[in-house]
Amino acid sequence: MDQELKSLRIDRSGGGGRGGSGRAVKWILIGVALLVLLGLGSAAYRRLTALPEVTTVRAQAQQAGGAGGGAVVLNATGYVIAAHKIQVASKVVGKVAWIGVDKGDAVKAGQVIVRLEDDEYKAQMQQAKGQLMTLQARLAELEAGSRPEEVAAAQANVEQARAELENARVQLGRARQLAHDKVLSKSSFDDAQARYDAALARVNSLQKTYELARIGPRREVIDAMKGQVEQARGLVALAETQLANTLIKAPVTGTILERGVERGEFVTTSFVGERGAKGYVVTLADLNDLRVELDIAQSDFSKLGPRQRGVITVDAYPERRWEGVIDEISPEANRQKATVQVKVKVLNPDEHLRPEMNASVAFLAEDKAGAQATAGRPVVFVPPPAVRNDRVYLVVGGRLVERTIRTSGNTAQGIRVEDGLIGGEDLVLNPGADLKHGMKVQVKQR
Repeated sequence: MDQELKSLRIDRSGGGGRGGSGRAVKWILIGVALLVLLGLGSAAYRRLTALPEVTTVRAQAQQAGGAGGGAVVLNATGYVIAAHKIQVASKVVGKVAWIGVDKGDAVKAGQVIVRLEDDEYKAQMQQAKGQLMTLQARLAELEAGSRPEEVAAAQANVEQARAELENARVQLGRARQLAHDKVLSKSSFDDAQARYDAALARVNSLQKTYELARIGPRREVIDAMKGQVEQARGLVALAETQLANTLIKAPVTGTILERGVERGEFVTTSFVGERGAKGYVVTLADLNDLRVELDIAQSDFSKLGPRQRGVITVDAYPERRWEGVIDEISPEANRQKATVQVKVKVLNPDEHLRPEMNASVAFLAEDKAGAQATAGRPVVFVPPPAVRNDRVYLVVGGRLVERTIRTSGNTAQGIRVEDGLIGGEDLVLNPGADLKHGMKVQVKQR
């Protein structure tokens, strides 16, 4: 091993050794410079695109003493429901050719959501239009009356018939004289009389035909044809309506809750079985109009009244609060459950509330006039640095929500808020003038 180590040598005779080492150093310096530039650019980009950082504080709600004994007079649980759930059905029978929505999609009133096959309805409309055109042409013909050429032809026929009548009259006179002289037989005279009578009848018939051609059709005939034209117009309108109904549109602005059909399935307007044609295509509702459905025990029903306010919470977001007010009270009780159904309208719904969620409502005490009792309701206090010009900024879902409040002065606990907050909201401390409603922010510290 010692001999092998002694035999190792560095070959310094090559001419490119020093030049190669210089190039390596050069590339290393270039790489370091690029890394430094990339780092500086990344830092500048993060600084330019970084969300504004804010410090938040939670609004505190305290119970105020008084005869009511507390702010909450009743707690009840129920479910969030859509105020108006709509099952959109088809007005015509047909097969689904296209469906453009899925569950959870937002739609606007009048938006096409399903299109049915329309070849048959197009053919019916074309047939109805053709019939209408035929009747309109017939009506125009009747209203215009006979053409001058038709009147002239009828008059010519009358003149010809009169000439033939005159000839028959002359022959009849001659036959009468010959019969009187016993030269002509009685049968020949009768033939001449018959020819005269036929010519006279023909003149009378052609004269009436000429008069009809001259004065045109009767008013009753024209009115009857007008009625047929109006009936044909109604058939065209019906065909157009049925064709338009192959485009099924959203009746209101809302969110698709359920998609009931697929492409190629048959929809109908009549009763359907479990595996038959579908009776509706989608179910939608306006999620900005929500209610909390509650079953209130009859023993607690006396604690509530119309338009009574409450605070709504859900199990999914226990830290959030929503304002509510009693919107509907069932006119009858449930005998089996011994309850009365009450619906509470959500006054400030957002994307966090969804139908069929579990929800709890804490009803607040009211005075006899129906207003919220001052002594029994919670009192909300916020730090003075969170208020600017009677406005505060809430952080909801990473965005700022500007809220106007009504205050009643400073206390040892902070500024007392009479209206605008219910407690539990995250407020921005020392909001700057650059903060705007809807701006995305990052919470630095709570």
